[in-house]
Amino acid sequence: MMFLPSCKEAAALLIAREDRPLPLKDRVALRIHLAACNACPVFEKQLLILRNSLSNWRNYNQDATN
Repeated sequence: MMFLPSCKEAAALLIAREDRPLPLKDRVALRIHLAACNACPVFEKQLLILRNSLSNWRNYNQDATN
C-alpha cells in the first residue's frame, strides 16, 4: 500500500479496523486519506452507526421494555 491509500484501500482499512488494531503506518495513511477525501469520512460514519446499532441490538433486553 502506498502512503496515501485509494478510497478502496481506505474502505478496506476502515472495515479491518473494526476487527483488529491497525499498524501505525496504516493508521497514519488512513488519517491522511480521511482528511483529504470527501466520501470516505461519510463511509466511516456509516460504519460507526452500524456498529452502534448492532451493539444496541445485541444488548437489547425485551423484558426491560415491557
